[in-house]
Amino acid sequence: MKPLKILSTISLMLIMCFSHQAQSKTFKIATIAPNGSFWMNMMKQGAKEIKKETGGRVKFKFYPGGVMGSQGIVLKKMKIGQLHGGALTSGSLGALYPDSQIYSLPLIFKTFKEIDFVRQKMDKQITEGLETAGIVTFGISEGGMAYTMSNKPVSRVSDLPKRKIWSPTDNKNVALTLEAIDVTPIPLSIGDVFAGLQTNLIDTVATSPAAAIALNWHTKINYITDVPLIYFYTVLALDKKAFNKISTEDQLIVRRVMTDTVNKIDKKSRKDNFAALDALQNQGIKLIKPNNEELRDWYKKGNKATDLIFSKGAITDKTKNELMMHISTFRTQQAAL
Repeated sequence: MKPLKILSTISLMLIMCFSHQAQSKTFKIATIAPNGSFWMNMMKQGAKEIKKETGGRVKFKFYPGGVMGSQGIVLKKMKIGQLHGGALTSGSLGALYPDSQIYSLPLIFKTFKEIDFVRQKMDKQITEGLETAGIVTFGISEGGMAYTMSNKPVSRVSDLPKRKIWSPTDNKNVALTLEAIDVTPIPLSIGDVFAGLQTNLIDTVATSPAAAIALNWHTKINYITDVPLIYFYTVLALDKKAFNKISTEDQLIVRRVMTDTVNKIDKKSRKDNFAALDALQNQGIKLIKPNNEELRDWYKKGNKATDLIFSKGAITDKTKNELMMHISTFRTQQAAL
C-alpha cells in the first residue's frame, strides 16, 4: 500500500474513532424513588440492557432518594447540564407544557376504566407536547390516585381549611384547587414533607398509597379519606439536547428499551397501589368513607376548582374540550351497556 493511501486509511480510522467517542454518553438521572424500589430496579435493568445493546456507548447514572433536590431544582439542573434527566411527576411538568396537567384536574375521573379510555386517546398528545418543549419521554407511567391522608379525620371537604395542608411547590393545579376550596396551604418540596409531618408543620397530605409507603409518610398519618382527588403520572424525562448528542441508532435503542420499561412500570403501578391501600389499613390506618351528601360536596368543590383552573388559562381550551369529549363518550357508552 502506498504511503499516501496508508495515511488516508489511518486518518479515516481516527475520524471514525473520535466520532464514535463523541456519540458516547452517560445520562445523569435524578429521582425521588429510593434504592430498592420497583421503579429503580426496573430502570437499572433497562439501563443495563441499553449499555449492552449500544456496546457501552450509552450509560445511565441514577441519583435516587431525592439527593439532587426537588423536582423544580432537578429541572433547573437539567437546563444547565448538571443533570440530563429525572423521574418527574406530572405536577412538575406544567411550566414546560401546561396541557401536561390535563389528567390532574380535581375529581375529574370517576373510575379507572374511564382513565384508561382517556389515556388511550391522549397519552400521545402529552408526550409529543413535552418533546416539543424540549423533554424526551418514553411514555407515561401511572402514579395513581392521590387521596387525602391526615393525622385527624377528614370526612367533609369543609374540614380541610382547618388542617395544615401540604402543597407541592411546583404544581399550579394543586395551588388553584386549594384556593377554590378556601385552603391556605403550606408549600414544601417533596423531600421536605416527611420532616414537615414529623414536626407537625403539616398534618395533611395528598398522595397515592404506594407513594405514601415508599416515602415513609404513612408512619405519620392516621386516616385516609376514600375520595380519589387527583390522578397523577410520572415520566422518565431526558433533556432533548442531551439526547440528541447520541447517534440516531442509539436513540432508537434507548427509546425502545425505555418505552418497554415504562410500560412495565405503568402496568404494575395500579396493582401496587391497591395492595398498598390494603397494607395501610392492615397497619391500623383508618379508611374514612364519606356519605352521599358529603361526596356530593366533594365533587361540587372539585368542579369549582376545575372551573378556576380553566378560567386561569392553565390548560388550553382545545385540550380541555378534547378531555371532556372523551369522558362524555365513555360515560355514554357505559350508560348504554
